Amino acid sequence: METSYDAIVIGSGISGGWAAKELCEKGLKTLVLERGRDIKHIKDYPTATMAPWDFQYRGRVSREYIEKNPLISKAAGFGDDTKHFFIQDADHPYIQEKPFDWIRGYQVGGKSLIWGRACQRWSPYEFTAPERQGYGMNWPINYQDIAPWYSHVEKFVGVCGSRDGLEAMPDGEFLPPFGLNCVETHMRDKIKATYPDRHMVDARWAQITRADEIYLQQGRGKCQARNMCMRGCPFGGYFSSVSSTLPWAEKTGNLTLRPHSVVHSILYNEGTKKASGVRVIDAVSKEEMTFHAKVIFLNASALNSLLILLHSKSSRFPEGLGNEYDLLGRYVAFHNYRSYTSGQLDGFEDKYYYGRNPTEPIIANYRNLGKQTMDFAGGYTIFTGAYRSGFETYEGPQFGPEFKEHMTRPGPWRVYMYMQGETIPKETNRVSLSDSEKDPWGIPLLVTDVGYDDNDDRMVKDFMQESVDMMHAAGCRDISTGDNHQAPGLDIHEMGGCRMGTNPKNSMLNAWNQMHLCKNVFVTDGACMTSTGNQSPSILYMALTARAVSHAVDELNKRNL
Repeated sequence: METSYDAIVIGSGISGGWAAKELCEKGLKTLVLERGRDIKHIKDYPTATMAPWDFQYRGRVSREYIEKNPLISKAAGFGDDTKHFFIQDADHPYIQEKPFDWIRGYQVGGKSLIWGRACQRWSPYEFTAPERQGYGMNWPINYQDIAPWYSHVEKFVGVCGSRDGLEAMPDGEFLPPFGLNCVETHMRDKIKATYPDRHMVDARWAQITRADEIYLQQGRGKCQARNMCMRGCPFGGYFSSVSSTLPWAEKTGNLTLRPHSVVHSILYNEGTKKASGVRVIDAVSKEEMTFHAKVIFLNASALNSLLILLHSKSSRFPEGLGNEYDLLGRYVAFHNYRSYTSGQLDGFEDKYYYGRNPTEPIIANYRNLGKQTMDFAGGYTIFTGAYRSGFETYEGPQFGPEFKEHMTRPGPWRVYMYMQGETIPKETNRVSLSDSEKDPWGIPLLVTDVGYDDNDDRMVKDFMQESVDMMHAAGCRDISTGDNHQAPGLDIHEMGGCRMGTNPKNSMLNAWNQMHLCKNVFVTDGACMTSTGNQSPSILYMALTARAVSHAVDELNKRNL
């Protein structure tokens, strides 16, 4: 294998796949390093077409497996049908100073194979809310800077949704939505009548609902509404690196993909004041090797990217690459998913719906929009929906022809809401490296010290009250709500630690995701986030990545890198 490239991308997930696509399209010979195994579209989706009865426990994992993997088995979407795309706990230890559930998927494609696929744009307010509401630092970019890159990404990914003209959730380049079912339409109208400022709409999802030419060129087809996305979709109906960006990059002839490559560190050249390459340990043989490049994109997923930077030490940066002001690993944040509300809605028993819709409606953020009006900072998105429960209640014997007949009749309509809340980046919420414990490749273990605060508690309280009130307005009964107090990390939206800003004293990265003190290293995964917003973040990572690659290539052509 060659050891010198124009560009190196560390990580092959959502942002790493986009970095590879954009770099290769622009003619750069690009090496993508992935610590996990190789995955090929369709070929490596072993459960994609299996029925429930094809699994030993109808898709559930055994008690023995859960006992061996108490952390990863809590992840959303985890089951016997998807466990091959998640790590096993014992293989990848870390140290929790406070409870933190670090959910990981180590393979080519990373967590893009198992992500939730929600793709709301940020509003203009999110980029300036931290200073207006007094909880943090503003971004060095605004909505106008990123809007064209959102469009660039949406057109290639395939995002379905409705154009609603909402200031909290701007419109984009959308395919037709799946649409609301009859009860969801009823909920939308009732909530709107009671709360004119609250908008329940089709959310934006990375699902192809119309097979346009750009998707056919990728070898992808229309979503079949199977709702088995996290197994890997043989139709390419949802976006992943494996089905989309990496094969596209490969077609250019400029891509080299190396799985089983655990990144040890980024090497810094004190003479040039730039990174010279990446030190890698082969995950299988433990052989150490070095690859060189003119530009490096770090996309290992937020906490792994922080680990790599913290471990990239030199005489110039003894505390980690570019870490002159003790900012690296600090201001880690996440999304607050602690509360869920559900109820039953009578009527509509003569109605049902077609297919297994892999999307759900959303109630766009209505709190602190543009200015702070609540006793907490930030806002929250609400995911919601309505469905008919499995079968109508039957109190007789759970076997026999009468029971089987009841199982053919759907039960009552159930309604749910759950929150996705913004959390506040704090200096004390941080990750660091262990002084004594190392992983099987000799790299220090990551130490997580991240927790909730009073702002999170007040936001949860508000959601619980408002979601119950909205369900009452919709006509629901038997409503229940609660705070599950789940640990941070289980949201799988860890962000920050290598944030964007205006100078090295307040941030690690500039407005182009470029390290202030090591100009040829770019960080465009969740680690770059200055604040979390309330919207799902992956589409923003992709847009930031495409924008950063454009800038990096321009700088290379000007010989500034």
